[in-house]
Amino acid sequence: MRVARNLKRLGFGVKVGEYPLRFDYACKRVMDIVVAVILLAVLAVPLLVVSAMIKLTSPGPVFYEVVWAGRHGRLFRGYKFRTMVLGAAAMEEALQSRNQMKGPAFKIDDDPRITPIGKVLRKFSIDETPQLWSVLKGDMSLVGPRPPREHEYARFTEFQKRKLSVKPGLTCLWQVQGRHRIRDYDEWVAWDLEYIDHWSLWLDLKILARTLVVVVSGTGQ
Repeated sequence: MRVARNLKRLGFGVKVGEYPLRFDYACKRVMDIVVAVILLAVLAVPLLVVSAMIKLTSPGPVFYEVVWAGRHGRLFRGYKFRTMVLGAAAMEEALQSRNQMKGPAFKIDDDPRITPIGKVLRKFSIDETPQLWSVLKGDMSLVGPRPPREHEYARFTEFQKRKLSVKPGLTCLWQVQGRHRIRDYDEWVAWDLEYIDHWSLWLDLKILARTLVVVVSGTGQ
């Protein structure tokens, strides 16, 4: 499988077994809490500045509220910094003819709904930072498959549902490797399944390190 070959070539490690020790999962949860608390504390003032910039440059709320599907399809409410104009969700149907993603997800280049400040927030993945609250609550992890929106999950095939056998995450293999190139949702899911089948704490640390490079370099979606 091409994804598996790429994973090995990239040095993401070897399969550790289908049933990792409960201790490893406990360590993953502790890491989630500690890192999320530190980041929220360190970024508190910059995030207040971002909030003010959104409010001053575009009418509407600072945060975008969304219902995601989490582990085993359990729905939870999360937040991102708003990067689109008011009524963007209602405009999505009219833009479906421009959808560049095959499958249940929606993605287009040069989305006309994105605000000027929103483009900057997305470029450096700043819009994702409020999801640290979801990590603290336990709905998400720092690393894991990206959560689908509720209506996207409703269209999932059985193959695609397997990506939600673990907690969704802020970052994943897809984001650090193929975030601009993937146009088939099944290929995105394939990367997620490679992560699930090869999971280890070391793998999480490698993905977090690569995520930092992606964020700093401004190669976000």
